[in-house]
Amino acid sequence: MLNEPEFGALPVVERLRSLPEHDPNDAVENAILNRLADNWYRRATVKRREESLDDVFERDRPDFPVALLPFRNHPTYLGLDDEVKAKLLAWGWVAFNKNVMDIEQHVVNPGFSLVAKGAFDTGLGGETMAIAVTQAMVDEQYHTLMHLNASAVTRRQRGWRMPETALPLGYKARKQAHRLAIAKTPEHQALVSLAFTTVAEISVNAHLDLIAEDHEIQPVNRMTAVLHNRDEYCHASIADTVAQEAWKRFTDEQRDYFLTALADGMEAFAAHDFTTWARVMELVGVQGGGQMLRDIKNTSGGGRLLQDFSGLRHLCQELDVLDSLPFDWSTVTADAP
Repeated sequence: MLNEPEFGALPVVERLRSLPEHDPNDAVENAILNRLADNWYRRATVKRREESLDDVFERDRPDFPVALLPFRNHPTYLGLDDEVKAKLLAWGWVAFNKNVMDIEQHVVNPGFSLVAKGAFDTGLGGETMAIAVTQAMVDEQYHTLMHLNASAVTRRQRGWRMPETALPLGYKARKQAHRLAIAKTPEHQALVSLAFTTVAEISVNAHLDLIAEDHEIQPVNRMTAVLHNRDEYCHASIADTVAQEAWKRFTDEQRDYFLTALADGMEAFAAHDFTTWARVMELVGVQGGGQMLRDIKNTSGGGRLLQDFSGLRHLCQELDVLDSLPFDWSTVTADAP
């Protein structure tokens, strides 16, 4: 049976049923949660202005950390005027949100759905685990809505259209889709889904921290990441437990395939999405933007977007696969707890 206390002070079922944890005295947190509750419980056809979320938006703050731009030191970017730089940062935030939403909808929820249906022999107790992962999937829908709201308020306040539909599917989701397409059997597809879900849920805290720990950016954006992050500590425990228990029952061939997919997922989650940035350059009309991205990608690869892989290193230590996993640990920060 699943050991519920491992997932926090509250039982899994109770913990995952509510909105994200929040400080009732923080105006920004409450604005985000009020908007989320309105969207979730009201009919979609009812339209009204969301004054509370707009009221806490600070227009003099940047929308996205400059430090997360892979081209931040390139002469082309440095030579742009302030308005174009501001548009790139706003698009960076919209793209970050879309990437998170794509991960939730195309990677995590399908993976958790397989777990709930018993696709993997984990020995964790069918009903308890099914409830835990199904409620985690409900959480992910709330998270998707939070990030959608955050992009929407940015568009309203900046007066720039910036639709998510103008951007391609996020790189992490595209990478999984490619691996699923080349998988030769349903079993291999399930292993790919489990591997990418494991990477997503164990590394998402570090990914969200890229925004949550930056106090210079727009507080609505930072707090959206903070609120999302609080739920994900519970989800990471679920994903870690599922992976470890399923691993015990894998055959050698299944283990090899799972590790290859896990490493592929780690590479995808560490990388900048140059395809999305190329589209942003077209949308903003940055002259020389495409060449700038090629320069960065061809010379240094743009570096790692996500560098904190300590949670995944801990999992790999538990599985005793640090040396056999085809991933270069020296390129990331991975001090296991």
